[in-house]
Amino acid sequence: MLRWMKSSKWSALLACGVIAASAASFTATAQEQLTEGKDYQRLKNVQTVESGAKIEVIEFYSYGCPHCRDLEEYLGPWIKKVPADVSFKRVPVAFQPAWVNLGKIYYTLEALSREDLSAKVFQSIHGANVKLWEENVFFEWAGTNGLDVAKVKEMWGSFAVNSKMNRAKTLASNYQVDSVPMIFVDGKFKIQPHLLKGSHKDVPAALDFVIAKARSERKK
Repeated sequence: MLRWMKSSKWSALLACGVIAASAASFTATAQEQLTEGKDYQRLKNVQTVESGAKIEVIEFYSYGCPHCRDLEEYLGPWIKKVPADVSFKRVPVAFQPAWVNLGKIYYTLEALSREDLSAKVFQSIHGANVKLWEENVFFEWAGTNGLDVAKVKEMWGSFAVNSKMNRAKTLASNYQVDSVPMIFVDGKFKIQPHLLKGSHKDVPAALDFVIAKARSERKK
């Protein structure tokens, strides 16, 4: 199953999911459309968005999740071309104790305007077996990757980062997130890669399709 369940063991952090790769890729076009309730779900309890006039897209994820790492190959390029009326943000989950520190890594990099290092975080954990969830290992890694270690340490232990982690836990609870990666659009639609025909590679097209639907519903 192509997702990381909340009940997964930390010892299986780097395990690969068993994926059937025979399904053909899906492109959301006017000729072939996603089906609500099958390819994506409408939430029973609509959540309040924090993006104002923009359509909010939230990815719940963890650097420790191998499926989130796999999704990054396709989601990363899409993020760079987010439409002007869309607000995208990541929210790290803390299903396991070590994932709390991985979430702090994200918010520390965000505060230092170095979210561009996210791909390296994934690669270091899953490709090089670097234990970035250990504070000292992360600090050393940060210095190796050109960051001011003193600033990293200051931000790591800051009220701002800890507050964002608490907010992340609240959001995950509100959205009833029990596996990752999981993406929500405008507080009302949920996309899970394993439900799409082509899995990860179909996420960008699915996002475009569901965002268009959310956009049309906002106009009503």
